[in-house]
Amino acid sequence: MASDASTDKTANKRSSRIANFFRMSVTERIAALNAQGLLSSEDVNALVTANHQLQLSNADKMIENVVGVFGLPMGVALNFLINNRDYVVPLVVEEPSIVAGLSGAARMARLSGGFKATSTDPVLIGQVQAVVTSDPEVAMKALLDHKEDILALANSLHPKMVARGGGAQDIEAFHHHAQEDGRDMVVLHLHVDTRDAMGANLVNDMCEGIASLVETLTGGQVFLRILSNLTDRAMVRATVEIHPENLEGKGYTGEEVRDGIILASDFAAADPYRAATHNKGIMNGVDAVAIATGNDWRAIEAAAHAYAAHDGRYRGLTRWYKGQAGELVGEINIPMKVGTVGGSLESNPSVRINHRLLGSPGATELAEVIGTVGLAQNFAALRALSTSGIQQNHMNLHARSVASTAGVPEEHFESVVEGLIESGEIKVWKASEILKNLTHQVVHPDAAERHSACGKIILLGEHAVVYGRPAIALPIPIAVEAAVREEGEGINIVIPRWGLEQRVHAATQGPGGILATVLDELGLTNTPMTIEVFPHVPRAMGLGGSSALAVAVLRAVNACFNLNLDDHRINELAFKCEQAAHGTPSGVDNTVATYGTPLWYQRVNDKPQFDELKPAAPLSLVVGITGKESLTATTVANVRSAWQQTPERYNNIFDQIGALTLSARNALETGRVRELGELMNLCHGYLNALQLSTPELEDLIHIARQHGALGAKLTGGGGGGSMIALCEDNGAEIKKAFEGAGYQALEVK
Repeated sequence: MASDASTDKTANKRSSRIANFFRMSVTERIAALNAQGLLSSEDVNALVTANHQLQLSNADKMIENVVGVFGLPMGVALNFLINNRDYVVPLVVEEPSIVAGLSGAARMARLSGGFKATSTDPVLIGQVQAVVTSDPEVAMKALLDHKEDILALANSLHPKMVARGGGAQDIEAFHHHAQEDGRDMVVLHLHVDTRDAMGANLVNDMCEGIASLVETLTGGQVFLRILSNLTDRAMVRATVEIHPENLEGKGYTGEEVRDGIILASDFAAADPYRAATHNKGIMNGVDAVAIATGNDWRAIEAAAHAYAAHDGRYRGLTRWYKGQAGELVGEINIPMKVGTVGGSLESNPSVRINHRLLGSPGATELAEVIGTVGLAQNFAALRALSTSGIQQNHMNLHARSVASTAGVPEEHFESVVEGLIESGEIKVWKASEILKNLTHQVVHPDAAERHSACGKIILLGEHAVVYGRPAIALPIPIAVEAAVREEGEGINIVIPRWGLEQRVHAATQGPGGILATVLDELGLTNTPMTIEVFPHVPRAMGLGGSSALAVAVLRAVNACFNLNLDDHRINELAFKCEQAAHGTPSGVDNTVATYGTPLWYQRVNDKPQFDELKPAAPLSLVVGITGKESLTATTVANVRSAWQQTPERYNNIFDQIGALTLSARNALETGRVRELGELMNLCHGYLNALQLSTPELEDLIHIARQHGALGAKLTGGGGGGSMIALCEDNGAEIKKAFEGAGYQALEVK
């Protein structure tokens, strides 16, 4: 009986197509799902604050001998269209290629109308084993003759299930001969429709309850009475058709891809060794949804593999073939007994959120979704195998996973990933070796082909510095490197890690347009060149990435064309780039990027003045990175707009921030680190009053203070980006706490 989603008119308002979802930060993804009506405000709050995770006290009630709670990544697969209804499918899985593979497969299927799925009633089989000494055929007939009595007794044990339209529906009887014992066995199969419950305990209760009646009817002795996990009475069938023109890519025609998938399917039908791997790929998707929805994935695995051998030979669970119009047709038939009420579904808050994310389906609808996911995952794997090979598709994701396992910091992450792929040795030890080489590499503008600039953090004074108050800025050892070659046609900028390659021209959006003005001022507009940029500063995170990029490029241009620009001139030109990018910047970022020293900065009569600062004691800082891009131009413009409306009010705030910054300089230069932390906390309060903080920043600040930070505040433009925490000897602990909450972090000494 297929679930009828067509009657749910509101369901079609829920879209599973969200552009660039994988490029968003975690909080942006949550917000996007909320905007689609897939998550409630309570769900959003639970996910952002990590309060959706299973608590230790609840875990202790679920199983014995609890010592902790084990975590796995929870993601979503997009683009699913099943029976003309959109689904965002929750997945709990650690293998990196599964989520991307499913979303891509669903998007391709969507082009041809999506998936179709049907399912039978959610029937479980209970088995009652009776050992008989009389004629087994007579015993079996006695059971079948008293079918109504057996069903009535079973249903009397669970009247509420019967009231919901379920309960014991039918019986079967089988005769087996015990291989070792030598006696005859008559086995009763009790068919129970468990509706939306998983039903294992219910069926076991019924089997226990009818055991004495089975003994009386058969004249035998009952031994086992328990459910079977071969749930071939609860089946899902899903199908998809994909036109060849939608299959082409990676140098293959659509027909070649189609025929390759069909041949792989035939291999799994003929060879049990291939079928085992084929079906494992199907279960990659099935298990991930089963775990996310609180279902017994072990039982689902057992049923699937048993069914794969139901005709006496183990085979693939899917079939792919060519349709009448040349389209690729795929189908799956798979046992799928799942539940949507009871058990861990009630005790695990993550499971409850995932059910709401799916639209709170009933058991038959959820079974159809899970079966469809199995078909989609199988398509993704076979397509990869039949084209460029699955190893190549896994390589980038595997390299990223290995780099993460090796603890590679954010500023070197992309470099290590690139090195792993290039080396072919995607191992943790290799990641550590590459990182060691990177961190021991000396990067100096005058000593290498690549030329570099520093990132920055604002210790105190951001935003107020735009209005003539002072700021304290510190360099952080995260370089943006650049190299320039005189070659090609026109001026081109390439930033591989951002996937950016564009012409440097005044009309170009992004770095190309920003650099065009200063290159024109240098008389290089008509000079062909290629500018390569290697950023280690996360962009739009309030860490001075755009200024560092400008300074690094200007230094590389200076060296390539022997322009003899000194730091003062490079700083002037970098400030012009900042003006093009951010509107009315303070000039702090480009100055720190150019000179690379702690600075006291202030604009007097619209002219920048800065002094080098020398802290009396070492500072230990941890940078917490929200992952949410912060557009400085936007936050600066918002503050300016508010200042223009009520200048006196905002000037008072700027004065207070300026006074705190002055006190901070004194604390810094006299080694009063604890006082410096207090001043940072006060400064953050004013920045929050300027509406520059965000829930993510506040979460990081709360975590930092909870773990003993002396001071914590946002840094830079706000509206996302980053924050800083001043530590004593607990920097590593705070960094670990940030990362444990799902944020990026960086220790700075």
